[in-house]
Amino acid sequence: MSYALICHIRRAALISHQIRAESTLTNMTQEDFVFRPPLAHWSKVIREAEKIVGYPTSFMNLRWLLSDEFANLAMHLRKVVDTNHPIIKTAKTLLYNEHNNQQPWGLVILLLSKAVTPATTSIQTSKITENQRVLAELTEMIRTGHYVHRGLLNISIEKRLQIEDTAMFANKIAILIGDYLLVTANGMLARLKNQDLSYLISTALRDVSEGEFFGQRDSQNMPLPGIPTYCDNDEFLICTDTLPLDVRDTLGFPIREWTLRTLYGGGTLLGRGCQGAMLLGGQELHKQEKAYLFGCHLCLAWQAASDIQKFTTENKEPFSLVSAPVLFALNENPELYNFIQKSRLNVSEIDYEELKDRVLQTSALERTKELYLDNVNKANSHIQVFGESQPINTVKRLIKTL
Repeated sequence: MSYALICHIRRAALISHQIRAESTLTNMTQEDFVFRPPLAHWSKVIREAEKIVGYPTSFMNLRWLLSDEFANLAMHLRKVVDTNHPIIKTAKTLLYNEHNNQQPWGLVILLLSKAVTPATTSIQTSKITENQRVLAELTEMIRTGHYVHRGLLNISIEKRLQIEDTAMFANKIAILIGDYLLVTANGMLARLKNQDLSYLISTALRDVSEGEFFGQRDSQNMPLPGIPTYCDNDEFLICTDTLPLDVRDTLGFPIREWTLRTLYGGGTLLGRGCQGAMLLGGQELHKQEKAYLFGCHLCLAWQAASDIQKFTTENKEPFSLVSAPVLFALNENPELYNFIQKSRLNVSEIDYEELKDRVLQTSALERTKELYLDNVNKANSHIQVFGESQPINTVKRLIKTL
């Protein structure tokens, strides 16, 4: 091990230790960005899956984490480690949290790749496998970079002279870290020299960006739910084309709004990653589209499962105002919308305990469980096209998370 690598590891370990010691963090981000499904034996399933793909995805991002560029940014991050800026919580999640360091998205892409790649050792097959691994890694990096960007504090021009310099400095570091990850991921994508793959991932990047401008937001860019609207046919049809997502008649309709927000939040990114793996593997268009739909519905199922767990009685973590239970509760009891609107300028002022109690008084949780099962069944139906194999059976275990 080189001296430079040892220094990088020590710097990363020091930062991780200091961030872990921070105990009074302000959770500014009320909009979830799923990193892993709430599976009881998640670590065991991950280990089994990694044995199948032959790749330690828990350390998938180690290369960029220990790069000179990222090490320099991380050293600057130490200057704001004792603040309540959201970037600290984000860094703690990415650098230390043992569950979130396990990479389910990249692992799913690798498992699908393993299922369709011939078990030979030819040079061509090795090149395809390597490209699929790069795709899995850059998909994770895009997701992580976007997650970092979403932790920015929206400081108005009028207040910039009244706040501490550390808040503005932390914002700059967050922007640089997010930009670094996104630029690096795009560079990796370009080096694959596959125009069709670049186009697919670009459409996912478009969706992620457009999602930041969907619906009303508070002063910190936290999402606000649409005005509840009744509809007999509340369903969102996911199309396999690469056109922008259809936003018409979605706000206020619980399933449509929730599905669109989840797809914007990364669902299409996972879908395009799965589709890209099939493209690199030389699979026919039908299987590529099935892989895309599978990835989208898998992300939707994981998000629904995460939303459900946030509303268990023992859970004390904050929940999103655009999570499925809240949207279903608003649809059943529109008066709750006025309760949320009172704090529309700053959602952190909402009494979340009271809101949670009022949500649990409706049938919202039961409807969210139905939503979860519906996406589980759809994900399972789409993956059937890839037949039966050990990688596919492992993916099926990852689908069902409750």
